[in-house]
Amino acid sequence: MATKPVIGVLLGDAAGVGPELVAKCAAANFYDAYCRPVVIGDVRVLKRALEVIGATDQVKLQVIDNIDDADWEAGLPVLDQKNVDPAEVPFATKTKVSGKACLDMLKLGVELWQAGKIGGYVFGPLNKAGMHDAGLDLESEHHYIARLLGHTEPFGEINVTNGLYTTRTTSHIPISQVSHDLQENGGERIKRAIRLSYKTLTSAGIENPRIGVAALNPHNGENGEIGREEIDVISPAIADAQANGINAMGPFPSDIVFHRALNKKEFDGVVTMYHDQGQIALKLIGFEGGITVAGGFPIPIVTCGHGTAYDIAGKGIVTTASFENAVKQFYKMASFAA
Repeated sequence: MATKPVIGVLLGDAAGVGPELVAKCAAANFYDAYCRPVVIGDVRVLKRALEVIGATDQVKLQVIDNIDDADWEAGLPVLDQKNVDPAEVPFATKTKVSGKACLDMLKLGVELWQAGKIGGYVFGPLNKAGMHDAGLDLESEHHYIARLLGHTEPFGEINVTNGLYTTRTTSHIPISQVSHDLQENGGERIKRAIRLSYKTLTSAGIENPRIGVAALNPHNGENGEIGREEIDVISPAIADAQANGINAMGPFPSDIVFHRALNKKEFDGVVTMYHDQGQIALKLIGFEGGITVAGGFPIPIVTCGHGTAYDIAGKGIVTTASFENAVKQFYKMASFAA
């Protein structure tokens, strides 16, 4: 146990399934094989989750105010934040209180990593709307983490399912805006996405990763007959990556690139041009087990691939496959970094 990395386990949105995921993994002694966990959040929220899953007597908690006091022989360490009264945060309800707590736990996780106290963290699903209500003035938790770290290199969500890593060039924007953003600044977004894919794959221990780059248009644009993005910006971005030693290939029509990646195992990662181009493929093959890596950062950060699941929060029926895979991915990244 002493040789395993110390991992921050953030409860996530108190009204969602995050606390139940953390509790279920603790009750099953899942963490023991991969890490020394330190739960970050309000212990009252975790206790409520243990009650929901019927495991109050199965998990011994060690409530601490200082991470240096963590003693895994004494129980599951909980760095109690004392900032969320469960009575103020009913299940399946967006609240400013929980949104603020999520921002605080993300910040504390970064600070603990910077102080050398943890190797990184995994977190339960967050509610972005709640965090925005609590003062987040950025698009997502990834942008917030980047600000906390003073990080200016490429970063973003990397989705991982069945060992395949996908990186988005554009993400939460209208489809009508995708082409414009791809062509902006000579395809700089595509270049950044390829670099981000490469950095994330190598940080997970994959040497000289094979990166397939998806086309935007059907049939790869048919030599410009049904779109020129492949000619004007995607192919030049791939050439730029190759010139910098990155094993990027393509562009490939998106209805072929995932066949080659998933069935023929030709790629370790795929760079997509827009959100659903990759998400549909990954969720089709592994909806229950997919995860999200906070790619590009020096700190390993991973979460499950699903949201707060308000529709089942508080019912004790959430499955832990995705959260377990997040912990396993963290272990892989932390072990390689060590």
